[in-house]
Amino acid sequence: MADITKRLGWRHLRSAPTAHIRHHKRGKLAHDGPGLSFWYRSLTAALSEVPVDDRELAMAFHARTADFQDVTVQATVTYRISDPAAAAARLDFSVDPDTGDWRSAPLEQIATLLTETAQQHALDVLARTPLAAALVDGVASVRERVATGLAAEPRLPATGIDVVAVRVVAIRPEAEVERALRTPAREQIQQEADRATYERRAVAVERERAIAENELGSQIELARREEQLVEQRGTNARRAAEEKAAADSVRTEAEATRTVRLARAEAAAARDTGAARAEAQAAWLRVHAEVDPTTLHALAVTRLAENLPRIDSLTLSPDVLTGLLAKLGRPDPETEA
Repeated sequence: MADITKRLGWRHLRSAPTAHIRHHKRGKLAHDGPGLSFWYRSLTAALSEVPVDDRELAMAFHARTADFQDVTVQATVTYRISDPAAAAARLDFSVDPDTGDWRSAPLEQIATLLTETAQQHALDVLARTPLAAALVDGVASVRERVATGLAAEPRLPATGIDVVAVRVVAIRPEAEVERALRTPAREQIQQEADRATYERRAVAVERERAIAENELGSQIELARREEQLVEQRGTNARRAAEEKAAADSVRTEAEATRTVRLARAEAAAARDTGAARAEAQAAWLRVHAEVDPTTLHALAVTRLAENLPRIDSLTLSPDVLTGLLAKLGRPDPETEA
């Protein structure tokens, strides 16, 4: 939109570089070109503003396929006005000289023209295409057919419009049909997911089996080693018992030998002692046999005195002493005196 300012009954217009301005004064073209800036009087000026930049036109329309299924086509057409004079002559691009606003809606007319033209060619293609093919290859075929149809449309060059690009965004069926079409793919995907799950479970089971087999093998090996250990312990115990029995036998034999030797030594000592005692007794008897009886009596009294209790004092009467001396074979002291 052009920028219009007021000064003392005059108007000043300043347009953008992407806007083509046509100024007619008294039926003659006074100014013509993009990005203009000039003064004019609103009572004598006829202004037209034609945008010359690239514009995007989004469109969505319904179509029916060869198998009578409704689809929605979403497309975008990029266009530009290459001939502003032709466009201004065919469409109403006039603006209010006081405000700069368009008096009508020329861009809507261009949008309607492009949409209907594109829709006509898209419907022609989709009407001969089944739904499945339209969903798979319809975007490329519709885009090519719409671009060709717009390029061949004679009204567009006559209006000064050039189509820059055509893009078909999507072709979508109705929601119920789309869900129905998605079901086989979803089922297949679910089957693949289930198969992957089963395979993963199978792998897990196989790994668990391998782990269980390893654990069982470990237990069997451990039991075998325990059996070997018990057997070895028994062997060691038997060897220890045999060694202990052998040691006890050797110790018993040694003890018996020592005891026998000790008994023999004690017997020999006893024999020697007895012999010595016998010899001593015999010698003692021989000595006593050779001594006179008086001496023997004295020795007997001496031995008897040695075995009697201790007597501190003894009083003998003359009669007792005489009798004792008489027994000893000694004379009476008084008689000798």
